[in-house]
Amino acid sequence: MSTFQLGRYALSTSQPQVMGILNVTPDSFSDGGQLLAGSAVSRGALLRRAEAMVQAGASILDIGGESTRPGAEPVSAQQELDRVVPAVEMIAAELDVAVSVDSSTPAVIRAAAAAGCDLINDVRALQRAGALSAAAESGLPVCLMHMQGQPGSMQQAPSYDDVVSEVAAFLRQRVSVCEAAGIERQRLLLDPGFGFGKTLQHNLQLLNRLGQLRQLGLPLLIGVSRKSMVGAVTGRSLEQRLVGSVAAAQMALQQGAWILRVHDVDATMDMVRLCRAVWSEGDDVDG
Repeated sequence: MSTFQLGRYALSTSQPQVMGILNVTPDSFSDGGQLLAGSAVSRGALLRRAEAMVQAGASILDIGGESTRPGAEPVSAQQELDRVVPAVEMIAAELDVAVSVDSSTPAVIRAAAAAGCDLINDVRALQRAGALSAAAESGLPVCLMHMQGQPGSMQQAPSYDDVVSEVAAFLRQRVSVCEAAGIERQRLLLDPGFGFGKTLQHNLQLLNRLGQLRQLGLPLLIGVSRKSMVGAVTGRSLEQRLVGSVAAAQMALQQGAWILRVHDVDATMDMVRLCRAVWSEGDDVDG
């Protein structure tokens, strides 16, 4: 059985992994403000949400302290540190689960690594000044995501000649940059960035041809949970996108995605278990 070393955890690459989303922000598009008490992290609310996700089957929890929704404004490094570091410290100490930090900020990458996180998940693919060296120094694995533009303006007029080829070329280039900086290839994961500088048609093309990105030879992390592409196709509001989100995650899984980044861990795990049972003809129903 092959594994990927995610910080303290060696996770099997032969079976899907589910990553639960924990946004300690006031303005994230789906769960903004739910884990805060005023401007500070609500430790009780965070731990309850995290425990529920782990009990439902999440093997990774992804903590974000800066919203990257379309139109989002950047926050200061200190604000992000104040939100993220206490959350990482608490979850790493209290729960048996890999902890990921969704950040592009060098100071946060360093502090999160010291606090016990297991993965750096960067929507900017370590392009922010100082992020590449911070990630290299941390020794942690890194997920590199594709985004055209920046969160504040990325959805204004995204344009591609061939979205899949261009996303692949960008990710390939960032892998080379990381390797040159001393981040070994076996420490890298890739995320095509659904909804990040992409129209509905771009997102649908990416999902339809996701298997082509497997040719890059690195594990894929996919985040489609509750996103506008699901709403645009189904006509459902943000609160009603569960079925569409799980369906999109299943399509990604069937094309080789390894990690599914989701808000709804329990429903996603039902899908994963059913897929695994069918693919193995019942041999690992309890696995």
